[in-house]
Amino acid sequence: MSEFIRGGSFLTETLLPEQIFVPEDFSEEQRAIAQTTADFIVGKVVPHQGTIEALDYDLTRSLLREAGDLGLLAADIPEEYDGVALDKISSTLITENMARGGSFGLSHGAHVGIGTLPIVFFGNEEQKRRYLPSLGTGEKIAAYCLTEPGSGSDALGAKTSAFLSEDGTHYILNGSKQYITNAGFADVFIIYAKVDGDKFTAFIVDRDTPGLSVGPEEKKMGIKGSSTCPVVLEDAQVPVENLLGEISKGHHIAFNILNIGRYKLGAGCVGSAKWALHLAVKYAKERTQFNSPIAQFPLVQEKIAQMAIELYGAESVIYRTAGLIEQALGVKEPLQAAAEYAAECSICKILASEMLDFVVDEGVQIHGGYGFTQEYEIERMYRDSRINRIFEGTNEINRLLIPDTLVKRAMKGEIPLLAAAQKLQAELFTMGGLIDETIPLNMERDLVERVKKIVLFVAGLAVQKYQKALVHEQEILRNVANLVIDCFAMESVLLRATKKITSSGEERARLQIDLATAYIHRRFATVEQTAKDSLAAMEEGDSLRTQLSILKKLSRHVPVNEKLIKRTIAQQSIEAEKYTL
Repeated sequence: MSEFIRGGSFLTETLLPEQIFVPEDFSEEQRAIAQTTADFIVGKVVPHQGTIEALDYDLTRSLLREAGDLGLLAADIPEEYDGVALDKISSTLITENMARGGSFGLSHGAHVGIGTLPIVFFGNEEQKRRYLPSLGTGEKIAAYCLTEPGSGSDALGAKTSAFLSEDGTHYILNGSKQYITNAGFADVFIIYAKVDGDKFTAFIVDRDTPGLSVGPEEKKMGIKGSSTCPVVLEDAQVPVENLLGEISKGHHIAFNILNIGRYKLGAGCVGSAKWALHLAVKYAKERTQFNSPIAQFPLVQEKIAQMAIELYGAESVIYRTAGLIEQALGVKEPLQAAAEYAAECSICKILASEMLDFVVDEGVQIHGGYGFTQEYEIERMYRDSRINRIFEGTNEINRLLIPDTLVKRAMKGEIPLLAAAQKLQAELFTMGGLIDETIPLNMERDLVERVKKIVLFVAGLAVQKYQKALVHEQEILRNVANLVIDCFAMESVLLRATKKITSSGEERARLQIDLATAYIHRRFATVEQTAKDSLAAMEEGDSLRTQLSILKKLSRHVPVNEKLIKRTIAQQSIEAEKYTL
């Protein structure tokens, strides 16, 4: 992983396994950091989860300070401000392992991520020295205030205003923010307002600022142990030295921080899913029906296998993206590195949040009626998981961002999407050679290359047909995004499993071969259907028949015995009583 890989280039290039980072590449130091985090959660947080769920602010703050003593709040803070300055893989591992803490994991994530990072990346020297050391220890807790009652996904539609005082010493802020995580006990707020009513700008606002007040806790479906309150600004007097970044450049802060927040959210979903899988397998081994543990029933095994398969895909995508960002830091500033992979960060958020919803849903189903009671932890996880598809930009908004980001990059000449689409036209007449199926994952490698062609085929047709009006065809854009997500995920598991074969041999890589095979074939079927739906929405009559015949050639493949593969995968998870990688 030495050369710099451009964001979105996975659609036009054939990458080698050694070009991506995978969980098997974790260093001993990274594994130690993950273990430290896991031990902290098990030893300090889990015993108090009932109290945390009852919204004990003092306990959450105390636990955050203990996490700060271990360096778990300062991973992304530079050393010159008393931070730890860990690599992005390590900070991602902290997020993943915090997830078992449920609501506490969310309080931690909001503080170290969207709460602290705006100051890390955009604060001036005085602001960094004033805030970062205490944020890194947990002496002060941060919150991020973007959403308003009338503006959620449309962040730039915010109404909160900021006007400079007559003496030029303060900005006077008026407005309200909604659904602010950590608001009940935060000391520092990153607040967005429009200077002079139209210049979207960020401010650092202390809790004791005159005119700032915090409203009552929201009564939420899940994550009940995290604080979520409105923040009200009534002639709040914010010193001019607390302006963050530049006037009218608040969107640069908001959107770049969200890129990081999205892939970190994905890491948390992976951590939660691993615990949910453990709970489901443990219960399935203990629960007896018809004189047998239900873990022996093939339909339960199929559920366990599919949970592991989806987890494998999301985990592969998350750490591939973290590796890309870490790699890019060698040639780019931190925010530029995150912006480079904006599409990949959105993929992480969508894929992992929907994976977690699937895993906890199947976890409840395996628990049966008990899963619907609060006696079992899976019930809380089911409720908690739902917010992840809304946080950090809804999954719908992120799906629209993916094609928009890729098209803009193509128009700038940063990725050769147009050239690749034109090249595809010539390749359509030469496709179809024999594949040596004796080579592990050779058939799956061909499927991944076919998916790339299908993405270019459908997206190219959409751009050609609608041109600038494509922005109004949200159903088509969503479908293109789904194709891109499937492509990136399928390639990620393929490269990860291939890398395992290279390092450990085919026999020791057997589980990963099975996981990748099952994942790719299941996703390929989805890709084919999504492409058909897209073509039917864009064409009709003879033109549609022509396009469908091209798709048929691109999607021709031989299915595998998923039943056998899944039984093998399930058996390993059942024996280990956990996700086994």
